[in-house]
Amino acid sequence: MPRSELLLIGGASGVGKSSAAFALHDLLSAQDVTHAVVEGDALNLAHPAPWRSGIAFRNLAAIWANYRALDYRRLIFTNTVSVLEAEAIADAMGDRPRTTSVLLQATSGTIQDRLAGREPGESLAAHVARSREAAVRLEAEATPAVHRLDTEGRTPHEVALLMDALLDWTD
Repeated sequence: MPRSELLLIGGASGVGKSSAAFALHDLLSAQDVTHAVVEGDALNLAHPAPWRSGIAFRNLAAIWANYRALDYRRLIFTNTVSVLEAEAIADAMGDRPRTTSVLLQATSGTIQDRLAGREPGESLAAHVARSREAAVRLEAEATPAVHRLDTEGRTPHEVALLMDALLDWTD
């Protein structure tokens, strides 16, 4: 079975991770490139939050095993800190994927505008503050091997084209 390939899309809330992943999905689908998309934030979305338990990695392992059983070998994975957890995510996949990591970035003004469109009332300020903290951490801790892409003034499709150019995913 061919080696798996993994695209990690990370970045602070509001930079456009999900939108870019869905646009890349559309682009790859139009090219008939077999792939799967997993929103990492949904792998441990529960209350109380079980994130310290490692359940997200166990859930990813189960999901990826199901895809691999159907001969999928390319995964697009989005999560804020995914580019910092590349090794753990690859380990959860269990088949030593070739990994490409992309950190999406935007200005704090753009992030605030985007978050204002989806976060209601009083929670907006908390989301903006957490997003700023994440952006600082990601920039400081992401290695130079992580591709940094500015989403400022770009459509999700334009960001998807930039990510596609980093990959060699052809069937």
